[in-house]
Amino acid sequence: MTKQRHKALSLLGMAMRAGKLITGDETVLKAVRQGKALLVIMAGDASENTRKKFQDKCGTYSVKLIEAFDRVTLGEAIGKSERVLMAVTDAGFSKSITQSLTQPTEVEYID
Repeated sequence: MTKQRHKALSLLGMAMRAGKLITGDETVLKAVRQGKALLVIMAGDASENTRKKFQDKCGTYSVKLIEAFDRVTLGEAIGKSERVLMAVTDAGFSKSITQSLTQPTEVEYID
């Protein structure tokens, strides 16, 4: 696992302890609909039904959706059992986690 991806997991754990993370299918869906979710993280091993449902909902409500890790890794990051969906409700955590998961890990060659 790259350093950046490890950082994202650490940030998820901190967000959970700070009370800025929502987990579970229905509670995440509710947060998206209410405009509380700023970022939704979905496990890479989510079912096709769940994947489509949240891609559609996040697209409709303009919430960033990132597919990363697997359900076991996401659960361990926050000290819980397996988790497929998480919603971050804090702007700072959302920005930091997004950067950690989307930044290129390789340094580009500069002429």
